[in-house]
Amino acid sequence: MKSRLDTFAARPLKPGVPDPSVTPAPSLAAPSKGRIFLRRLTSSVILWAVVLGALFSGHQVVSSVVFVALIGFLAVTGLIEFYGMVEKRGLVCFRNLGIAAGILLIFATFAQSSGLFFKNLAPSKTNDFETSILIVFVLGLCIRQFVSKTNTAGILAISTTLFGLMYVPWLLNFIQKIHFFPGVEGNHYILYFILVTKFSDCGAYAVGSLIGRHKMIPRVSPGKTWEGFGGAIVVSTAASVIYYKLAGSHLAGMTMLHAVILGILLSVAAVVGDLIESIFKREAGLKDSGKLFPGIGGILDLLDSLLFNAPLMYLYLRHVLTN
Repeated sequence: MKSRLDTFAARPLKPGVPDPSVTPAPSLAAPSKGRIFLRRLTSSVILWAVVLGALFSGHQVVSSVVFVALIGFLAVTGLIEFYGMVEKRGLVCFRNLGIAAGILLIFATFAQSSGLFFKNLAPSKTNDFETSILIVFVLGLCIRQFVSKTNTAGILAISTTLFGLMYVPWLLNFIQKIHFFPGVEGNHYILYFILVTKFSDCGAYAVGSLIGRHKMIPRVSPGKTWEGFGGAIVVSTAASVIYYKLAGSHLAGMTMLHAVILGILLSVAAVVGDLIESIFKREAGLKDSGKLFPGIGGILDLLDSLLFNAPLMYLYLRHVLTN
């Protein structure tokens, strides 16, 4: 004979009524802004320590090999994250072909411009060589669609795959072209533009967290404020001027005026690059592009501001500073 307690236990609960026999799991408190900032700082210090070791090892072959290996790792991982967001969005792409082309683009440019395999060529020759690879890749995408037996969205697949190649390895490749730019100490220019860019990120985060009140584009990135944008410009420009003062002759062609102009340009482009990646993540329903770096997220969360600043730095170096 069932007891009244057994009868009560067997009785189904009404929708929305919590089960008294189940102990609710304790909710995890969200990490504070200070802890998030510390995680970001730790991850950044470790990563850029590797970058500095690659740039200033003093041994050309070791430095070049470690440098291109790091760039290749960033390009491949960034492509994997980007194509993952594409698929998360429900779109199609030729992931494997895009990754293979990204590897080819990075290492072909390295072989062309490093001087380890061929005679150092003018920047225009390197750009023409890179363009030829992109042309072949577009033709390869069309052929890939020809042989596909299941994909009926050819225009979409070709577009997303090509954009992934242009957004990650092609923009990232400008760091290589700065590093091996003839007649200048490219390692110092790489360190310069990375520091200016990252100080822009730090300025935007710190000022925005402290006094940020007016949202920039809430539908894209709710955390970005106009106060943070102003902080990015001020801190980035200050970092540019300070590095120029410390580096001196290591930055060929640099003057105080150029340092101020580049500080403003790179800080604005850094914020734009961050917002662009926020669009991709929001459409894919993601907070971070990955979980590789604690406090930062994925590779694209780390590179978003650098991707657009690398070509800006290269073009300014080529057409203004060394003209």
